[in-house]
Amino acid sequence: MRCEVCGRKIHDDPTRVNIEGAKLTVCTECAKHGKIIYPDEENHAPKSPFLIVASGSSVGSVSTTSTGTAKTKRQPQMLQKKRNTVAKVEITQELVEGYAALIRVTREKLGYSHEDLGLKINERASVLKHVELGKMAPNNLLVNKLEHTLKIKLLVPIEEEKPVQTPVTGKNQEMTLGDIIEIDSNPSVVPKRRKQS
Repeated sequence: MRCEVCGRKIHDDPTRVNIEGAKLTVCTECAKHGKIIYPDEENHAPKSPFLIVASGSSVGSVSTTSTGTAKTKRQPQMLQKKRNTVAKVEITQELVEGYAALIRVTREKLGYSHEDLGLKINERASVLKHVELGKMAPNNLLVNKLEHTLKIKLLVPIEEEKPVQTPVTGKNQEMTLGDIIEIDSNPSVVPKRRKQS
C-alpha cells in the first residue's frame, strides 16, 4: 500500500488521517500533517449526503445509499466551445435634425425649467442642459422619456440614400468629380462624358 500524500510505500500500519477535510490513508511521517481518525470515530461519524467532486471530472450527479456509500450516475459531458459571436444590431431610427432646439423650445413652451423637467423624467438637470446645447446626444431611454413628457417626436426612420443613377454609354466609363457637380446642380441634365485618352 502507498501513502496517499507522499506516494511512498507504507511498511508499517497505515494511518487514517483527516487533512484539510479529506480522509486519507498515509504513512506515519505524513500523519503529523493532519488529525488522526481512529476506527471507532470513522464508523460513527455522520455521513454527508454529498460527495465533493473535483472540477473537470466526468461524474454527472451523486447520490448516497442508506449505508452512506456514494453511487455516481454518469451523464454525457457537454462540450462547451467558446464562440466568437457578434451581436448584429440594425439601426432603423435616428434623431431628428435640430433635436436640441426642438427640446429647448418645447420645454420653454410648457414652462418647465431644467430642474422641473429633470424631476418629471428622473434625469439630472445638467444632462438636460448638455442635450439642449447639442453637446450630448440622448440615449434611447432618455429620448423615450422626453418624447412621452414633452409630446414631441425625436426619432424618425432612417432614409436610405439613393445612389446616383448615371447612364453608361460605353465601356470603362468612369465618373469624375465634375460629373458629380453637374448632376447635383442640375439633376435633369445628363452629364457629358469626356473622351477616353
